[in-house]
Amino acid sequence: MEDRALLVKMVLDMWNARVKQIDSLLRGLSDEQLCKKVAPTKNRGIYLLGHLTATHDQLFRLLDICKPIFPDYQTFFLDNPDKGISKIPSVSDVRKSWANVNIQLSKHFKLMHTNEWFLRHTSVSQDDFEKEPHRNKLNIMLTRSNHLGYHFGQLVLLKK
Repeated sequence: MEDRALLVKMVLDMWNARVKQIDSLLRGLSDEQLCKKVAPTKNRGIYLLGHLTATHDQLFRLLDICKPIFPDYQTFFLDNPDKGISKIPSVSDVRKSWANVNIQLSKHFKLMHTNEWFLRHTSVSQDDFEKEPHRNKLNIMLTRSNHLGYHFGQLVLLKK
């Protein structure tokens, strides 16, 4: 296997493992548990799941695939803090959105050619990318995988 293809496989395998880890955790958490704060002064589980969903939804734009499929989630879960907006989607809706976003991303990832992962993402200018070619689409997947791991650690606290 070519070095680039191997690297892409490793990163996507890590991404997929993290998504499955969260999926498994979610199957064991009730809607009531997701409505609780992970700690007294921290976010609720529903907010963290919405935040992850919104972050993944933004990957469509960031990786230059298409527009986000749940654009309102940015307002609910990225632009505002937990409880910053009084009415957010239900736990059931956020669970469905989480699943939908990840299914759609997976489909697009399977269609992407190895070399596409080494192209610039949409948040970096062409000039900056020429100076810093590591600011590519694959690097975004690394940072998002770490992001998943961080919030997984928070969501585990809901299993009390």
